[in-house]
Amino acid sequence: MATQGKVKYSPQEEQGLMARIWRKDIKDDPYAFVMFAFPWGKKGTPLEHVHGPRAWQKRVLIKMRDHIAENKIRAQRGEPPQVLQVCVGSGRGIGKSALVSMIICWMMSCVIGSTTIVTANTESQLKDKTWGEVGKWFAMLINSHWFDKAAMSVRPADWFKQKLADELKVDTGYYYAQAQTWSEENPDAFAGAHNMNGILEIMDEASGIPTPIWTVSEGFFTEPTIYRFWFAFSNPRRNTGAFFECFHKMRDFWWRLNIDARTVEGTDKSVYDKIIAKYGEDSDEVRVEVKGQFPKQGDSQFIGRDTIQAAVERELFEDEYAGLIMGVDPARFGADSSVIYFRRGRDGRSIPAMSFKGKDNMWMANKCAEMIEKYKPDAVCVDAGNGTGIIDRLREMGYKVHEVWFGAKSEDEAYANKRTELWGRMRDWLKEGCIPQEQELMDDLAGPEYDFNSKDQIMLESKEKMKSRGLSSPDIGDALACTFAVKVARKDSSLMKGRSKQRVAKDLDYGILG
Repeated sequence: MATQGKVKYSPQEEQGLMARIWRKDIKDDPYAFVMFAFPWGKKGTPLEHVHGPRAWQKRVLIKMRDHIAENKIRAQRGEPPQVLQVCVGSGRGIGKSALVSMIICWMMSCVIGSTTIVTANTESQLKDKTWGEVGKWFAMLINSHWFDKAAMSVRPADWFKQKLADELKVDTGYYYAQAQTWSEENPDAFAGAHNMNGILEIMDEASGIPTPIWTVSEGFFTEPTIYRFWFAFSNPRRNTGAFFECFHKMRDFWWRLNIDARTVEGTDKSVYDKIIAKYGEDSDEVRVEVKGQFPKQGDSQFIGRDTIQAAVERELFEDEYAGLIMGVDPARFGADSSVIYFRRGRDGRSIPAMSFKGKDNMWMANKCAEMIEKYKPDAVCVDAGNGTGIIDRLREMGYKVHEVWFGAKSEDEAYANKRTELWGRMRDWLKEGCIPQEQELMDDLAGPEYDFNSKDQIMLESKEKMKSRGLSSPDIGDALACTFAVKVARKDSSLMKGRSKQRVAKDLDYGILG
């Protein structure tokens, strides 16, 4: 049954409340609104023992405030406003639905005439959990009487609607917040929301929402208003799908958070301890339900995330005598990046990878020359598939360059081609090497899958096939792989004494000694 909003205060008090909520320092500051509009710490209320949003919730609300301010600056410069797209992958029980509710209450209260669409992975999740939580927060709202709350929607109360029409000339025809189901077989039925006043879309348990619904949702944001927000919240249960892409292929377009539930105040840590005790610290169950991370490895994943994470966390011991190798992966397509990566023995961390978009081969050749002069590498390896122009120009400039043909025959018969062989060497190196905690690099290394060809040789997934799965081209990973194309001798031959020839040869092959 719908809850009918009625005038709660005297005309003067009501006018004062409206003036306060619509004042600039609250209207365009979701965090300030949330602190004002709910009974934090008030005795006899559900928030009696709570004094404000959790730290991560506050962080998101402040991000919204800053985004609105930036959009206003853009407007002053005559530039189009941007859409704020936020995706949050987390462990269970951190208060996602509570934050969803706070954001909807702010949107309905402060962006008058706006439209809010809320959906979830299943109809049951949407109706019973997400929308149920929304109802609880609207009931606590200081201006709850402005709205009529129904089973699947919140709309302005009749008296408030009339006031908006008479005094502010606001068209309330599209002024609502609505829980909306979807059908994967008929995704177009989910479309249709457009609003010049403002638009908010929230996806709860977004990992289970299929890609066609995400595609249709992009059409919600075509009106150039400064109040456009798209939120996706979920436990990151799948290594595929649109939510996964937010952290990978589409990562440049989303503000991303991964939240370990154990770091969130107010959560029951014993629940997470039981999950860890049952499944183990390194299990996918713990990664998803506690750490807010995607499963570490699919059945056909070439390099597991556990191997990558170990290389991130491993302590680095500097080895000045190991050879320095520079790897270059030139861009193949417009959306790809050209990358330069340096590795010295076990150290793939100290010199940050350099990534460049939209640069031609001549520009990249000059940049490579600049880096060669700066770091004095012992070897320079360039992927020749799209880098022959770079190679030729560097040789014209007097630099020695090793051509790396990823499609060439592998020296190791276990691998189908040179690229797979180099990734195999890199995989072995990661078990002892060190890399930085850079999300793009980690995603690149974990992205490719593998298969077997007709000769039963291992074949790494191509960049084109990865893109068809919704993943980014692993340009940084390929640049690091290039550093395994040559053998570089150490600069201290004395350290070689007492070591077997076979061991030394293996260390050189895999870059452990340089």
